[in-house]
Amino acid sequence: MTELSYAHGTSGTALLGDTIGASLDRAVAAWPDREALVDVPSGRRWTYARFAADVDRLAYALLASGVAKGDRVGIWAVNCPEWVLVQYATARIGAIMVNINPAYRTHEVEYVLKQAGISLLFASLSHKTSDYRAMVGQVRGNCPQLRETVYIGDPSWDALIGRGIPDLHEDFRVRGSELSCDDPINIQYTSGTTGFPKGATLSHHNILNNGYFVGELIAYSEQDRICVPVPFYHCFGMVMGNLAATSHGACIVIPAPSFDPAATLKAVERERCTSLYGVPTMFIAELNLPDFATYDLSSLRTGIMAGSPCPVEVMKRVVAEMHMEEVSICYGMTETSPVSLQTRRDDDLEHRTGTVGRVLPHIEVKIVDPVSGVTLPRGSAGELCTRGYSVMLGYWDEPEKTAEAVDSGRWMHTGDLAVMLDDGYVQIVGRIKDMIIRGGENIYPREIEEFLYAHPKIADVQVVGVPHEKYGEEVLACVIPRDSGDLLTLEELRAFCEGRLAHYKVPSRLRIMESFPMTVSGKVRKIELREKYG
Repeated sequence: MTELSYAHGTSGTALLGDTIGASLDRAVAAWPDREALVDVPSGRRWTYARFAADVDRLAYALLASGVAKGDRVGIWAVNCPEWVLVQYATARIGAIMVNINPAYRTHEVEYVLKQAGISLLFASLSHKTSDYRAMVGQVRGNCPQLRETVYIGDPSWDALIGRGIPDLHEDFRVRGSELSCDDPINIQYTSGTTGFPKGATLSHHNILNNGYFVGELIAYSEQDRICVPVPFYHCFGMVMGNLAATSHGACIVIPAPSFDPAATLKAVERERCTSLYGVPTMFIAELNLPDFATYDLSSLRTGIMAGSPCPVEVMKRVVAEMHMEEVSICYGMTETSPVSLQTRRDDDLEHRTGTVGRVLPHIEVKIVDPVSGVTLPRGSAGELCTRGYSVMLGYWDEPEKTAEAVDSGRWMHTGDLAVMLDDGYVQIVGRIKDMIIRGGENIYPREIEEFLYAHPKIADVQVVGVPHEKYGEEVLACVIPRDSGDLLTLEELRAFCEGRLAHYKVPSRLRIMESFPMTVSGKVRKIELREKYG
C-alpha cells in the first residue's frame, strides 16, 4: 500500500517547559562572560551577564511605568540592540511584545496600534525616508490606548530606564512567579497581500522551543556567532536568530540596521561569524557584490536560508563560495513560530538544494487534498498542514480568521502546495493562490524558476500567471539580468526551454526588470507583478 504524506518528528530531547526569562537565566549562569550581543554599527558589546542586567533594568522600568502582565508593548524599529533588550524585558514581565514592520506607513501603524491595543510603544527616531516621530504624531489622537511612546536613541529612552529602581526587585520576583510558558508573549502581524494583516499570537512555549530546536539541528553551542541581517520584527530574526542564540549561549551579531550586503559580509569577516542568515534574495545580493571574493568568510560553517523558495543554483554557490557546508534550509510561517521543516547538517546536496527538509522534532506535517482535506499518497501535490507545539494561539482578537486557518484538529493550513517524497523530505511547489492554470494544465511557478536559474543571462527570476483570452492564464517570466548590457530576449528564453520543459510551461511573455517588488522580510510580492503586468 502506498505510504501517506504524513510525518511526525520523534526526538530524544524533551520540549522546554520554561519561559524565555528562565531560559536566559540558564544561559547567564552557564556563560556569564561570553559575548551575547554585538552591534557592529555602534561598536557596542554585551556579555551574557551585562545583557541580562540591562534586560532586567529595562524590565524594572516597564514595571515602574505600569505595564501589567498581558499588556501590549509595541516595537516599531529597525535592527538594533534596544530591539533585543525590549524582546527579553517584555518576556521577563509577561507583557506581550507587538512587532511592527518598519516599512509600515501611518494607516498601517494606526491599525496595529488600535487592533492590538498597544499602551506603550518603542520606536526608532527615523530610518531612510521614515520619520517615525512625525508619523506617531499623526495617528496618536486616533489611538486612545497609547499612553506613552519611547524613542530609541532619544532622551525619552534614558528617562524610561531611569525609572527602573532596585526597590522594584520584589515586584519583579512576584511577576516572574506569575508567568506560565503558555502565556501569550508576542504578536506578529503577517504581511497580508489584501486588506490589513492579522496578528499571529505566540507563546513562550511556541517561540522558545522553535528557536531551540532549529539551533539544535545546526549544532549551535556557546562557540557560535550568528550574523543576523534579517529583520528582528520577523520570526526569522527574533526566533531563529535571537532565541536560537541565547538558548545555546551563542552570540547575536547585528551587521546593520537593515539589510546591506557589504555590511553583512564585513560583519562576518570582522566578528568571525560561524553562521549567517538570509532569504535567497539576500544571498544573491551578497554573491553578486563586485568585490565578493575579497571577503574572508572562512569562519562560516553554517547558516539558514529561508523565507521563500531557495534556488538550487544559489544554494550551490553559498555552499561552495561562502564556506557554508552545513547551511540549512528552513521552511515555515509566522503562525507556526515559524519553522516546521528543516534540512539536516549531514544531508547530501540534492536534499539540501531540492527540498525544504523534513519535519522538526515534536511536530507533525501532512499533505492533503485542498478541497476534500484527505491526506494524499506520497509523491502527490497538495496543501501542507502542520500541527504541534509551534502552532500559534490564534490571530489576536479574530476568532473567525483563526478558525479559517487552524481546523478543529489543531492543524494549521499553510496555503502552500507541497509534495512529500518517499523518504519524508518535502518539496514546496508553490502557493495555492500562485498556481497557474493554463488551458486546464496546473503549472507550478517554482519548477520553472528553478529551471531558468541555470540560464547564464539570468541573475534572478520570478514566474507568475497573467490573464490570457484563450487559455485563461499564460506564463510570464520576470527576469533580473546578470549583465544590463547583454539583455535576454524572449526568443532566447523560449529556445532555452524548448525540448526541456513541457510546451505549456514555456514562458510566453518576458519582462526585464532591475528589481522585484519586495516585502521588508525579503519575499517577492508576486501579486504586484501579476497586477502590473497582467
